[in-house]
Amino acid sequence: MSNAKIEEELRQMVSEITEVPVEKLNPEADLFTDLGVDSLRAIEIVAAFEKRYKITVPEKDIPNIRTLKQIIEYFKEAKKE
Repeated sequence: MSNAKIEEELRQMVSEITEVPVEKLNPEADLFTDLGVDSLRAIEIVAAFEKRYKITVPEKDIPNIRTLKQIIEYFKEAKKE
């Protein structure tokens, strides 16, 4: 799966959970400070990501995944293993 396809799917998932329009989701935007995501929504995003891509994100990693770009990088690293 290409990075562009992953980014497109992630943007859609984050948009649905945060109710922020897709076109306003910059890959560099901080989910917490720029998009107002709280810890519960962060967990929702991670759970959707885990379900869609069949990977597990340890709870300790969640606070360190703050942007769409970081989510994509996390996915690429998880798929290497």
